Amino acid sequence: MSLPFEGQQVVVTGASRGIGRGIAEAFIAAGATVRIVADDANVTETGIAIGAEARLADITDAAAVAAALADLSHIDVLVNNAGLERLTPVDGPSPETETTFRRILDINVSGTFIVTRAALPKMQAGGRIINTASVWSRSVEPLFAGYVSSKHAVLGLTKTLAKELGPRGITVNAVCPGWVKTEASLRSLKAMSERSGRPEQDLLDEIVATQALPGFMDPSDIAGPYLFFASPWANNVTAQSLGVDRGEVPW
Repeated sequence: MSLPFEGQQVVVTGASRGIGRGIAEAFIAAGATVRIVADDANVTETGIAIGAEARLADITDAAAVAAALADLSHIDVLVNNAGLERLTPVDGPSPETETTFRRILDINVSGTFIVTRAALPKMQAGGRIINTASVWSRSVEPLFAGYVSSKHAVLGLTKTLAKELGPRGITVNAVCPGWVKTEASLRSLKAMSERSGRPEQDLLDEIVATQALPGFMDPSDIAGPYLFFASPWANNVTAQSLGVDRGEVPW
């Protein structure tokens, strides 16, 4: 089956690598024109590599976000994917832990809100907003208070915006990935290993053992639900979250 994204303008944040890049590549393959936005010098190189327009911007900076979207006449699909994942143990050193905690919430929650506000004037009825939440939006993980709290908040923001934007004909949904082979997840795995004194492979084996389906997902494994939420097949779907975690957390 073909997906009807020919001629559509899609914006994906945090798409210089990882899940965001996989999402951008999937929309391009489905015929969309894609603008990727990231606070990463590699975003231009990624844009060239995958055939996307690229803009460098910190999503917590409203002026920078506005500039990154200014030349777009319209936006059909907005994917708020940019995020920050770091350990924030409650007994971590001060002030580093507090600074990291605030930065995580600023990017994952405030940044999602800021980008959405900037995109809205360019969206019409039929527009789609898709937020990247996390398997930890519905569960908890010790040592990751900042990230877990932020992703719970993303689900709350998703549901609130769905109610607020429904009268305009704009749907808002969230995808909740489980463990995906990205720089962020591998960094977290390493930090968990260092904190616990256990080998990374042992921790990974333990994580995979909690899944109904074995294996460690690649970014390309996550893209399908974003295409679904953006498609006409999801015309009547809003304020929902879909777990893509190989059955790690019962939804």
